[in-house]
Amino acid sequence: MQRTSTAKRTAPTGATGTVVAVRGAVVDVSFPKVDLPPINSALIVDWDRDTPLILEVHSHLDLTRLRAVAFQSTAGLARGVSVRATGGPVTVPVGEAVLGRLLDVVGDPHDNLAPFSPDTPRRGIHALPPPLKSQTRTTDVFETGIKVIDLLTPMAQGGKAAMFGGAGVGKTVLVMELIRAMVEKYEGISVFAGVGERSREGHELLTEMQGSGVLERTVLVYGQMNEPPGARWRVPLTALAISEYFRDQKHKNVLLLMDNVFRFVQAGAEVSSLLGRMPSRVGYQPTLATEVAGLQERIASVAGSAVTAIQAVYVPADDFTDPAVTTISSHMDCVIVLSRAQAAEGFYPAIDPLASSSMLLDPLVVGEEHDGIAQEVRQALARFKELSDIISLLGVEELGTADRLIVKRARRLQRFLTQPFMVTEAFTGTPGKSVPLAETLGGCRAILDGEADDWAESSLYMVGTLDEARQKEAAAKTRTTGAAA
Repeated sequence: MQRTSTAKRTAPTGATGTVVAVRGAVVDVSFPKVDLPPINSALIVDWDRDTPLILEVHSHLDLTRLRAVAFQSTAGLARGVSVRATGGPVTVPVGEAVLGRLLDVVGDPHDNLAPFSPDTPRRGIHALPPPLKSQTRTTDVFETGIKVIDLLTPMAQGGKAAMFGGAGVGKTVLVMELIRAMVEKYEGISVFAGVGERSREGHELLTEMQGSGVLERTVLVYGQMNEPPGARWRVPLTALAISEYFRDQKHKNVLLLMDNVFRFVQAGAEVSSLLGRMPSRVGYQPTLATEVAGLQERIASVAGSAVTAIQAVYVPADDFTDPAVTTISSHMDCVIVLSRAQAAEGFYPAIDPLASSSMLLDPLVVGEEHDGIAQEVRQALARFKELSDIISLLGVEELGTADRLIVKRARRLQRFLTQPFMVTEAFTGTPGKSVPLAETLGGCRAILDGEADDWAESSLYMVGTLDEARQKEAAAKTRTTGAAA
């Protein structure tokens, strides 16, 4: 009796099928004469348009038909059009050639510069995370020059940090400031993934990077808001493929920036609905946790090279219990929460010092002095928050002596932790400040010890170091004395 082969069979490279159905970004393709291409493999549509149409296989409907998601617009696509199997996943250009370039989800340049040469190395966008035994953890603090972050939510080199906030509280501005603050002092490669970005934000970032001279060591990967959900869904994987190449092949440190990870989840929900899956809690896709984990677990450091990720996350309707928000936050080492109340009072960056947290804020990592000052600052601000209702009803005069002193110092700490940004100089007219950690700790220690008790609160608002506040206070007193005379 002839033995039947049980070897895995797939559609050979170049095998052709035909489009049998088009539903927006979802395309059904038939391969009646060969085995179906594997899941996550790429298909190329041979149509009569100038722009290529690339599909990615997501499910096998039966023995001859599959369902794929398009990375470009399917407008004009008809049934019967020929489709070629590539035999592998979508590949994107990597290496030195992509530095200073702006790419889309499939690696095509969109910066009006020369196309990539045929010998440019390429890498598939799908990959497994490094084995757990080969991953390394670091406790080196990534100093940003932003006072409130360095003091209360220190970032780790080779860690994952996320900024959570609703619409209009300053996530993108904070990401752009971190890019400027870090890339200038950071010896490595930067990869920016714009997931569901508005074209206005993309132009601002590109102009900012060109002006600061850091574009030569940066790769920009965009899947804009007007693109199909498949493109927005896979843009982070394209950025990761480029980052992994520099980490694994070139052994360079990589700074990976994503804005906005919620759009990645949102695009996944759109794709899930188009594929006919049953929605889960709050309408999200049933595979939410798997998709987020598949993305976040690939952001890992191995011996000799680190991938440091900074991500902005939109919080829908300011609901921090949203499933997407809680799922993303569970993967983070550092959680920075932006508060609408802080923004309304004019405290920028509008970071909530009590809701934000970092795994690095530990005396064994940052030292006893840093940890002690951070805890005292948190305690003062927490007590001020507890007393805020009493103050609004009865006034600060009704508090006890100890509480009045805490409120006075907490209000000054609130103002000292504000900071003018370099990326907002054109709008505010105030030069941006980058503050060393030692100056931040020294300033907070002095305020906690009462040095600024007699200062005007405005002297501490939107300054860098405490010395600047001291000079501002002296100048204000001189003006007052001169006016009185």
